[in-house]
Amino acid sequence: MTKRHAKSDLNDQIIDLAASCQFDPDRWSRLAWDWGHGDLDGMDGPREWQSDINRVIRDHLANPETRYEPLQIAVASGHGIGKSAQMGMLSNWAMSCFANAKVVITANTETQLRTKTSPEVGQWFRRSLTGHWFGINSQSIKSRDPQAVDTWRMDFVTWSEHNTEAFAGLHNKGRIILLLFDEASGIAPKVWEVAEGALTDENTVIIWVAFGNPTQNSGRFRECFRRFREFWITRNIDSRTVPGTNKRYFERLRRQYGEESDVFKYRVRGLFPAQSAMQFISSTDADAARDRHLRPEQYKFAPVIIGVDPAWTGDDSLEIYLRQGLYSKHLRSIPRNDNDFQVATLIAALEVEHQADAVFVDAGYGTGIVSAGQTMGRNWRLIWFSGKSIDPGYLNKRAEMWGMMKLWLKQGGAIDPKDTELYDDLIGPETVARSDGKIQLESKEDMKDRLLPSPNKGDALALTFAEPVAKRLTPIGVVNHHQVEVDYDPFE
Repeated sequence: MTKRHAKSDLNDQIIDLAASCQFDPDRWSRLAWDWGHGDLDGMDGPREWQSDINRVIRDHLANPETRYEPLQIAVASGHGIGKSAQMGMLSNWAMSCFANAKVVITANTETQLRTKTSPEVGQWFRRSLTGHWFGINSQSIKSRDPQAVDTWRMDFVTWSEHNTEAFAGLHNKGRIILLLFDEASGIAPKVWEVAEGALTDENTVIIWVAFGNPTQNSGRFRECFRRFREFWITRNIDSRTVPGTNKRYFERLRRQYGEESDVFKYRVRGLFPAQSAMQFISSTDADAARDRHLRPEQYKFAPVIIGVDPAWTGDDSLEIYLRQGLYSKHLRSIPRNDNDFQVATLIAALEVEHQADAVFVDAGYGTGIVSAGQTMGRNWRLIWFSGKSIDPGYLNKRAEMWGMMKLWLKQGGAIDPKDTELYDDLIGPETVARSDGKIQLESKEDMKDRLLPSPNKGDALALTFAEPVAKRLTPIGVVNHHQVEVDYDPFE
């Protein structure tokens, strides 16, 4: 056999191997590299966590019923576990085992992408059995087939929340799309949103994997593990469990900061911090409130206060919360309703049912509701979130109420463990840095820019801290000949 024929025969064998591994990145990762030799001396194969991710993808593709459903995986980890190596192996598998594959990799910054992610991924391509199939440079990796150079490619894309065309053009119907995020905590919410909307091709293998150190307790990467966990397969990787990491340095960090410190959590344990730098209410305080179980004698002596946060856009809901001492209860959530009299009738019914001692309503969209209540003889109070705070340490009334709610949580306040929306609302808002040192909460608009919902439940509960309240001396019921309809259904 001539040298040329031998080379051709070897390439045919590689093609057959790639075809057999089309739905099995785990097998490809073990056979496509010369483990134990050269640059991989001392390594007998992928690390266990890398194989776990590969098997998740393998099992997803092995099932014809799930194969063409988008697969989303989020990996939060400490430092040094081999994220770039995993991106190199995964992207090489997709490019080698699927004709006309489309792969896009982005990172939190251009520096990270150009100096770390791209060179490392390129190195894994060069080491691979199929390295000679592709032209490798710092901005892209393309098939050497002249007729497929524009359709069979991987691109390293610098993201921009103001220029998302690269992510909007991820369509590759009938083939494969692999989207990889590196240092995902720092990638703008708008990029996540556009990428999510672009992955819609039918009969297409769609795999999206986000890697990152869990440095922030808010944002889209965090929500993969919280609000959106139903749609993401998640992994938290402790660097101490991964071969080849600096265990002595990690032990020094543990002794320096403590096992439960936020620094040790995100640098080593692959866990999100209890509280990000600007987060106002910590997850630790919210978790403790969710785990508390109160006895009636611990709160029944206190006045009953109702807070009402009206919907301010069509996407929001009107929320009504009750608080009695350390106890809290969600009373009602209804879609935006511009019929102020109907809403006022509902509030009056709840006021009678729970014999509330005070009702506080956000003045921003609640003036008509309070006016309607006045026609029923109700004495509800309008609270202006932008109004002046009694405490000079807060910028406005809203920050003051949230500050009192934060203290209430620390001092033993309890929330419903099943109310995940309230929990997310409490830990969602961040503070705004100010030169005068006053505490200011970010606006609802800013939260929506971070793809967090308006914290309507949180604001409704915060309203119960608007003013001091004393218990009523007489029961409340029918006032000024208006009969309250307790069975009013706002959805009817």
